[in-house]
Amino acid sequence: MTTINKDEIVDEANCSETKLHEEKKEDEEDEDLRKLLVPDVQNLPLTPPSAVESNFATYFAPDFMKPGHDQYVYRHANGLCVIGLAPSHVAFKDEGGITAVDFNVGKSDRSGMKVTGKRKKNAQHFESNTALCKISTKNDTYIVRCCVKGSLLEVNQQLIKQPELLNVSADREGYIAIIMPKPVDWLKVKASLVSLQEYKKLKEVS
Repeated sequence: MTTINKDEIVDEANCSETKLHEEKKEDEEDEDLRKLLVPDVQNLPLTPPSAVESNFATYFAPDFMKPGHDQYVYRHANGLCVIGLAPSHVAFKDEGGITAVDFNVGKSDRSGMKVTGKRKKNAQHFESNTALCKISTKNDTYIVRCCVKGSLLEVNQQLIKQPELLNVSADREGYIAIIMPKPVDWLKVKASLVSLQEYKKLKEVS
């Protein structure tokens, strides 16, 4: 007959509670980040402070792999990086702006990925030059890239049905993706990025 140790039962119960607490905390952190990117319009004051300026460090990858392919990287305090199109991206200069976004690039459809749990199971690991999506204008198509080596946690699927978000709010609702780099990889890529002030001077934007 097997004897069950009461201490073992208590330890297992504590482990289960700890796991549930960690998962709940992680979900709350993810939700907090999403609220920063896409806040509830009804709860915003008339002149709201920029959530990006308050909660993220802003970097840019100008002319990333091709002239005019300018992208931003917003890095949150928890290490997450939000990737998107900089105001000076060449696609915005095309007549009519961006008309379509397609995450089916490379060997997989980025919009079909499902990342779950604290360990971010099923997250795809990409290099900084890996394609995230294709954006199309009336006359041309451009590849948007990761800019940061890391795990792809989320792509903004809203852009599939509402590509016009890139034309009006590329720095907030129109973000492209969220990536989590390893600390050592972030330090490497950070050296290749420029600050907001450097970007404005380089691209002559206000």
